[in-house]
Amino acid sequence: MINGLMPLLQLSDSQFPSGAFSHSFGFETYIQEDVVKGTESFKQALIIFLKKQLIFNDGLACRLAYESMERGSPEDLMDIDHVLFATCVARETREGNRKMGERLAKLCMELYPSPDLSEYLSWIKKKEAYGHPAVVLAVVYHSLDIPKDSALETFLFTNLSSLVQNAVRGIPMGQTAGQKILLVLQPYVIEAVESILGLSPDDLGAGSPGLEIAQMHHERLNVRLFMS
Repeated sequence: MINGLMPLLQLSDSQFPSGAFSHSFGFETYIQEDVVKGTESFKQALIIFLKKQLIFNDGLACRLAYESMERGSPEDLMDIDHVLFATCVARETREGNRKMGERLAKLCMELYPSPDLSEYLSWIKKKEAYGHPAVVLAVVYHSLDIPKDSALETFLFTNLSSLVQNAVRGIPMGQTAGQKILLVLQPYVIEAVESILGLSPDDLGAGSPGLEIAQMHHERLNVRLFMS
């Protein structure tokens, strides 16, 4: 029996090769346009990103996918997968999530295989599903008997931590400043989990127009560090 803490630590490690290291998901546009200029403005941008983007999209999708596993209805993953793909307006971000999802599914099948993950990966390979990290990780968390609230906290924190590490390179800012931001964000993550648990499935896909525009502008930046 694997201690549930250890897989969470592994899956949330900044060195875990999910592909997130290559993506800024629109933040590089904000940096180049001087919307994000340093530690304080980046922290505020992350809080907005958490409240407006992660809660209603990836976070809620992770919860719904986890609950479909609880119900024994893995076929519902297909609907969640399709909604996530269809509601992602920016091409780079849409393709980034797809590539990360497939890569993560293949990697997790090597590390923490389960019948449900195998089925989801087969849909991706047959191009019946697109692949998304939120869905993959929900299936993995459930298969490892990670409680739902702990799974959501880990998922949200991992997303924020990845963006912090990318901001260290992109703004740039110091590693200590990045870790201080993550410390400040911890209570926001707990509040976000509570919000996600209270949402309806109909809330999935609520947009964040400003971020979507920044993600689309990224395609035409003259100099780029990130793929999206």
